[in-house]
Amino acid sequence: MTTVPEYPPGRALLDGRIVVVTAAAGAGIGFAAAKRCVEEGATVVLSDVHERRLGEAADALAELVGERPLAVRCDVTVEDDVRALFAAAIDAHGRIDVLVNNAGLGGDTPLVDMTDEEWHRVLDVTLTGTMRCTRAGLRHMTGRGSGVIVNNASVLGWRAQAGQAHYAAAKAGVMALTRSAAVEAADHGVRVNCVAPSIAMHPHLARTSSEDLLAGLVADEAFGRAAEPWEVANVMVFLASDLSSYMTGEVVSVSSRHP
Repeated sequence: MTTVPEYPPGRALLDGRIVVVTAAAGAGIGFAAAKRCVEEGATVVLSDVHERRLGEAADALAELVGERPLAVRCDVTVEDDVRALFAAAIDAHGRIDVLVNNAGLGGDTPLVDMTDEEWHRVLDVTLTGTMRCTRAGLRHMTGRGSGVIVNNASVLGWRAQAGQAHYAAAKAGVMALTRSAAVEAADHGVRVNCVAPSIAMHPHLARTSSEDLLAGLVADEAFGRAAEPWEVANVMVFLASDLSSYMTGEVVSVSSRHP
């Protein structure tokens, strides 16, 4: 097993950018992305459906930068919430330069036992929620002639895993949505890419998945360990920055799994 590398210093990759991050509360990839964006010089707008955890995330970033970021409760399955999030960010900061779509919902149910309700719930949050936010972001960014959208997919959009038919289908949809949106947005100076993490360990994942399942997934990784959420966030920062200025419609795997 390889050791976790040192946490990287900021390099002003997003200096002066206004970044909206969905599902940014808690201890997972969303909060890690928001924190890394702040460390790279961005002004961040946080969003999450969980109001208490959202406030805690805003407080944590306030300790880091000395100023509490705007935090807007948003359920990405509700169009009015999505519109209100973007309106609040634009009202507060005048524009949105980067959108990080992190909201997603998983599950672990064999397809033969899966209800329509389970299927629709995962698809509505993970795929349709990403579409709603991407649509709102594009409406703003294409009018301005610039902007970047970074979506969070999953390697399960490519790979098969039992009990994950709804989640895998949703994440494969996020990949396809990313590619199509990128083609539509290119003429307007807007880039759309996504990351596809394998396993990034955080407390919520540990609480909602069995030890055997997590151990098996980690064992398949070439590095012999799960990714840290901030390691995935680093790739999101790269895609949001000018370092990836000639990339659009790409799905970047953030995984060390054996072929």
